[in-house]
Amino acid sequence: MSTQTAQRKSDEQLKYEIKGSSTLPLPEWALKANIYEVNIRQYTPEGTIAAFARHLPRLKKMGVDILWLMPMFPISKTKRKGTLGSYYAVSDYRAVNPEFGTKSDFRSLVEQAHALDMRIVLDWVPNHTGWDHKWIRTKPEFYNKCKDGHITEPLNHFGEPMGWTDVADLNYSNRELRKAMIEDMLYWIREFNIDGYRQDMALLVPLDFWKEAVSALIAAKSDILMIAEAENHALANEHCFHILYAWSFHHILNEIARGHQNAHHVRQWVREVRSGLKHGMYMHFTSNHDENSWNGSEIERMGEAHKSMAVIANTLDGIPLTYSGQEEPAIEEKDWNFLKKTSSHSVS
Repeated sequence: MSTQTAQRKSDEQLKYEIKGSSTLPLPEWALKANIYEVNIRQYTPEGTIAAFARHLPRLKKMGVDILWLMPMFPISKTKRKGTLGSYYAVSDYRAVNPEFGTKSDFRSLVEQAHALDMRIVLDWVPNHTGWDHKWIRTKPEFYNKCKDGHITEPLNHFGEPMGWTDVADLNYSNRELRKAMIEDMLYWIREFNIDGYRQDMALLVPLDFWKEAVSALIAAKSDILMIAEAENHALANEHCFHILYAWSFHHILNEIARGHQNAHHVRQWVREVRSGLKHGMYMHFTSNHDENSWNGSEIERMGEAHKSMAVIANTLDGIPLTYSGQEEPAIEEKDWNFLKKTSSHSVS
């Protein structure tokens, strides 16, 4: 078989595995792309959009195709956790966090990325807002409320607080909220020509809202890319998202690295889990901001196997993700092993 024929068959297989639908076609530019998650605040000493922009040529040379920017919106000060607060406690969906820069800086970043044939995906937070978002004052009906009539933080299926005290839970039974949320998403497409969204906690938002939203976003930009922070197949199979998180497969990689699972569990996952994804594709990774924050770096979790697990994550059918700085870890493996032996404290 010639190399050209093998490549053609490989491409045909790839298109079959990650096929989209006539309702939500996969953008051609994302067919064989990769994603790089950007943590603006921690990426450079300056922690700004302009400082990060200087890294675009390096990332392009590295082969990065899609830049997923963690939330760059102003962070709520009311009920803030810690001194800096969480990116995911948004106080204004149409503004840029002044600590990161200006809208002009962001526009320049998008233009520079596009000039390098790279795409920009914004991290969006649809399930909740920070407590000083203007809707708290002007549109209290946009939020879910406790029995006493006060706006509540997000609750679980048992009606118990999830511990997200710095955010207020949005009420998607309100039609005006849905319209306002969609308009805010359209703003960044129309005004800044962004290329897609990574939707935070997508599973907590009603599926019928995503059908409304995607229809409006596609009408504004036909090749928009949608990534769901969820593994619920319905979000892709119902033509709302192109990409889902492969959380279950990621946990298998962690367990293989620890010697607790093996190739049998990979085959089982492909047969029992992956087969349920009829449209779209999985995003594979060895780390991301959540995993890194709560469970440690890939080196902490996977030890010497982290490079082998990265090969799997980057070659399995789907789309691979690299988290900020994974390509240039701050601590060499030999130094990390030394620190583990000589210190009883965790290193992050």
